[in-house]
Parts: sequence; structure tokens; C-alpha cells
Amino acid sequence: METAIWIIIAAAAAIIGYVAAAVISKKNASSRANSILEDANREAEVIKEKRILQAKEEEMKILGEAERNAGQRMQKAQAAEARNKQREMQLNQQQNENNRRKKELDTLKSNLDNREAVIESRQNEVEHLHRQITDELERISGLSADEAKEKLVESLKDEAKTAAAGYINDIMDDARMTATKEAKRIVIQSIQRVATEAAVENSVTVFHIDNDEIKGRIIGREGRNIRALEAATGIEIIVDDTPEAIVLSGFDPVRREIARLALHQLVVDGRIHPA
Repeated sequence: METAIWIIIAAAAAIIGYVAAAVISKKNASSRANSILEDANREAEVIKEKRILQAKEEEMKILGEAERNAGQRMQKAQAAEARNKQREMQLNQQQNENNRRKKELDTLKSNLDNREAVIESRQNEVEHLHRQITDELERISGLSADEAKEKLVESLKDEAKTAAAGYINDIMDDARMTATKEAKRIVIQSIQRVATEAAVENSVTVFHIDNDEIKGRIIGREGRNIRALEAATGIEIIVDDTPEAIVLSGFDPVRREIARLALHQLVVDGRIHPA
């Protein structure tokens, strides 16, 4: 009996435990479901806020791009408007300048027309006076206009002949003077061209030597020998790079010949040396 009771109690306890476990499990599942739901709601809010922020950023970007495009378009429109205004001002200035020039041309044309009228009037007056004077001269001289022209032509011919003769004489005198000057110039040029060669021939004597070593002996130590020879003969002795030759320069042919003979004797008897 007791055993049955204990079995019933154990069964009841098991049932109660199962029910309690089921209740606890259900509460835990409900709690987990609520937690998961809350987490999902929070994630949904976060995602929603992110989407909202992204949408706002996209909106700001679109608005900024639209504002930039609008600003650029506005600047282009303002620049185009400024160019149009400048062109309009230039066109107005050009039109004003054209109007001014047109007025000036009209004024000049009017002045020219007035002057032409005045000139034509004066020309008519001059022709009238010319006819009157011609008639008066014909009446006074008793000659017609053709006869007066013939006499005037004859008079002018005589004057032209006289003037031409004087002009011819002046030309001939000028030609004589020019020819004299040209002849003098040609003669002077000829003298200058020929005189150089003649002067060289008449003022230079070449003294030939056997070898260039003699040049050093003629010059002497520190140029003593050549200075002594130049002082004694009065002739310039030129010792240069000319092979086997010494130049004696001077206008006196006697002194040049004395210098040449002296050099010849000194070189032949060997009494000239660097010391």
C-alpha cells in the first residue's frame, strides 16, 4: 500500500516537474523570443536611422550638386549678359562714331559744294574780266588776239634763245672746271699709285748675306753693333725674318751705298762679332 502511495507520489512529482519544466521552458522561450524581437527592433531602428542618414546625405549631395550647377549656370548667364552688354556698348559707340563721321562728311560735302559754287562764280567773273581785258587790249593796240599771240611768241623765242645761249655757256664753263678737277684727280691718283713703288726703290737697298748667323753678329750684344753702324752711316738697318738679306733704308743713296760697303767689308774680313 505504501509502495503504491510512493509510486503515486513519485508519478505526481514527475508530472509536476514536467509541468513546471514545460512552464519554465515556455517562459524561457517567451523571454528569448522577446529578447530576439527587441534585438530585431533595435537593429531595425539602427538600420532605419542609417537609411535615413544615408538618404539625408544623398539629399544633401543632390542639393549641393544642384546648387553648384545652378551657381555655374548663373555665372555663365551673368558672364554672357556682361559680354552682351559690352558688345552692345561697343556697337553703340561704333554707331555714335559712324554718326559723327557721317555728320562730318555731310559738313565737308556741304562746304565743298559751297566752294565749288564760289569757284565757279569766280571763274565766270575771271572769264568775263579776261574777255573785257582782251577786248580793251585789242582796242588799244589795234591788233587782234592772234596777232598779239604771234608777236608774243616771237618775243619769247628771242628771250629763250638768249637764255639758252647763256645756259650753254654756263654749262661749258662748268664742264671745263669739272674736267680740270677730274684731270687733276686722275693725275694725283696716278702719282700716288706709282710713287709708292718708286719711293721704295729709291729709299731701300738690300744687302745679301751667305747665312742668317751673320745677322746676330751684325746686331751685336744688346744691339750695340747695329746702333753704332746706324749712328755712323745715318741709315736705318732693318734685320728681320727675310732669309739671307738685310734691308738698308734711307733717302740718301750715297749714305746707303757707304753703309752697304761698310757691312760688306766687315763681313768679309770678319772684324764684326757679337762682342
